[in-house]
Amino acid sequence: MNQQVHNKLVSFIWSIADDCLRDVYVRGKYRDVILPMVVLRRLDALLETTKDAVLEEVRFQKEEMEFVEFEGGGLQDASGYVFYNTSKWTLQRLHDTATNSQQLLQANFEEYLAGFSSNVKEIIDKFNLKRQISHMANKDVLLDVLEKFTSPYINLTPNEKPDPEGRKLPALTNLGMGYVFEELIRKFNEENNEEAGEHFTPREVIELMTHLVFEPVKENLPPVMTIYDPACGSGGMLTESQNFIKDEVGAIKALGDVYLYGKEINDETYAICKSDMMIKGNNPENIRVGSTLSVDEFAGTAFDYMLSNPPYGKSWSSETKYIKDGKEIIDPRFKVVLNDYWGNEEEADATPRSSDGQLLFLMEMVNKMKPLHQSPAGSRIASVHNGSSLFTGDAGGGESNIRRYIIENDLLECIVQMPNNLFYNTGITTYIWLLSNNKTANRKGKVQLIDAGQLYRKLRKNLGNKNCEFAPEHIAEIVDVYMRMSVQRAEVPNAEQAEAQVFDNADFGYYKVSIERPQRLKTQMTLDKIETLRFEKYLEEPMQYAYTTYGDRVYTDLASLEKNIIAWCEEYELDLTSKNKKKLLSPATWAKNHELVQLAQKLYDSLGEQEYMDFNVFTKEADKIFKELKLKPSATKKKTIYGAVSAYDANAEKVIRKKEKLTGDKLNTLLTHLSCKEEDLADFGYYSQASLEKEAAMSVRAQLRTEKPLKPGEYLTYETETNLRDTENVPLKEAIHAYFLREVKPHVPEAWINLDATKIGYEISFNKYFYKHTPLRNIEDVTHDILELEKQSDGLIAEILNLA
Repeated sequence: MNQQVHNKLVSFIWSIADDCLRDVYVRGKYRDVILPMVVLRRLDALLETTKDAVLEEVRFQKEEMEFVEFEGGGLQDASGYVFYNTSKWTLQRLHDTATNSQQLLQANFEEYLAGFSSNVKEIIDKFNLKRQISHMANKDVLLDVLEKFTSPYINLTPNEKPDPEGRKLPALTNLGMGYVFEELIRKFNEENNEEAGEHFTPREVIELMTHLVFEPVKENLPPVMTIYDPACGSGGMLTESQNFIKDEVGAIKALGDVYLYGKEINDETYAICKSDMMIKGNNPENIRVGSTLSVDEFAGTAFDYMLSNPPYGKSWSSETKYIKDGKEIIDPRFKVVLNDYWGNEEEADATPRSSDGQLLFLMEMVNKMKPLHQSPAGSRIASVHNGSSLFTGDAGGGESNIRRYIIENDLLECIVQMPNNLFYNTGITTYIWLLSNNKTANRKGKVQLIDAGQLYRKLRKNLGNKNCEFAPEHIAEIVDVYMRMSVQRAEVPNAEQAEAQVFDNADFGYYKVSIERPQRLKTQMTLDKIETLRFEKYLEEPMQYAYTTYGDRVYTDLASLEKNIIAWCEEYELDLTSKNKKKLLSPATWAKNHELVQLAQKLYDSLGEQEYMDFNVFTKEADKIFKELKLKPSATKKKTIYGAVSAYDANAEKVIRKKEKLTGDKLNTLLTHLSCKEEDLADFGYYSQASLEKEAAMSVRAQLRTEKPLKPGEYLTYETETNLRDTENVPLKEAIHAYFLREVKPHVPEAWINLDATKIGYEISFNKYFYKHTPLRNIEDVTHDILELEKQSDGLIAEILNLA
């Protein structure tokens, strides 16, 4: 459908709203009437030519066969479609026989709607059309609306027809219907200050996707083909895919049968999609309404081809309860099996951030791929995404796990970057992901990236945010580059040609490696630090108020203080949970913290405010004092006290975690686990006497003092300073230890690798792979331009630059 005809049709339909509904509906509500009437007229016009045949079939079933209920098969045969209307009415007849009685017209209209087959009645219900008919009748505009929609100058059918003057009225295809629908939605939403719809994919993008999906396998199409779109919108992608491989003017003209499946959450777009499925003769029951993410509508079903443009940047938090139970994934579509760093299989979360669910739709399609033992041809997927799907999410997170699963299972064939402002409702950069579980030999283990961001032609008039499109030659070039799996670079930056590169799967992966540094603590007992032990950290403010105000009564008479404490919390708007309130008012909480203060006070009485630059020495002395006082505080209590009086100091000694013996099988097991030699253990946090001496020799200050040298086979490990913990992203193709020695050790000699925390991540950066450096202009050219401008500024620039 060309843009001129499209704009003309939209203007005609919009004029209906302005002419008939202006005083009856606010402009933002025009859609409640216009959209269902467009769909209804589209169906009604197709049934006009077979109306007599359907009425004859109705008479036959009632009078001769004496059926209590209509038999749908015979009525479908009579209408020529999978839908029908058993009433005597058409929209044209309703208009032509109308009187001045709006009530009678309403009754006839409702009789007409009641005569439709159940599949159309569902569409009518989704649009709430009966309520709108009643409202228009009450406002005396129903006949006016009918007159507009039955005008011989408007063609809403998929067939060409002449107007009264003999001019040809072009057919309105499913895709054309999508354009009209999207433009009307945009106009309606402008009135409500809302964004345009999120359900429509431009014709040329669908064409590119269908070429990429079907061209490589056009000689080997199965005799029965199933096509699925989990976010089908108004159905354009499904029907255009069918046209591409089946119609006489299609690109492939396959001989097999094609079955279309889809799901759509928006009632309006679902109704349009289902109506067009019926018009095309497809089974409307294969189109389902509802959330794809909440309900696995086609569980157990696999499809040959899947094409989709799922919503991006859209929250799925309302559907989380159907996918997760706490942190546990309960929907198998979004749970994958991956290997950890050592190759052990583990179940992994394959859900993205709750603010953007686009990758969930991709995993839905991956879940519906036909395994090769079921179909030798496997399945092919084309899915549109924005840039966040390429790189958001850290290693081990849901987005990264999804990319990792797809790439490590060798499903990703190609990603095509498209121009900005190509889509109707967004100006951001978009990408087509092309997946297959039956790659050709030359693609196995490889991923092709194609940058087609500079391939476009400008539109004469914008369609929403869309100001450009792919021309046929652009599509041909992209498909050619893809089919040849070529590697090509533009000779000139921003040249109007596709660029391409081919990578190994592993090129996109990396190890996220934790780099640790030792904890160094300076310790000093002071009364102020001891006093902090009296209060829980998360209840410090209310507990401090209570103790300052009521003193030791909080330990002996807390119950009588409850109301006052809670009133103070409410006055100062402390948002305490019921759990925290219970702890605040619990004598056990106060008693526990009081005991910590008393224990710390006993240490203070013995140690005073002596400063310790070696935490290890401090803890030995503290333990000795507790033993002398015959006190046995738990490890947790001691840790709490020591933490309150200690702080990181770069000049302090390292805090020893433990000393352990590593010999024989135990040592060999560790060396195998770390894939290193014994002399390299210090790089992984295990320090022998030799490594300590080596480190001391390289340092400008004394290292950790030990009472006596470590024996052969003995190793020290240190506590880690979490605030200094860092991570490094190491390419999968590089050894972690070698990277550490080159990139980390020279700069932080005391650092070590925490290999057990290593995670594997995947990301794809188009900007990195296709970046072209544009040199800055030299200073002479810049100066020349400034001086040229000076001539136009009456010496102002020279004065500013002190050149006068």
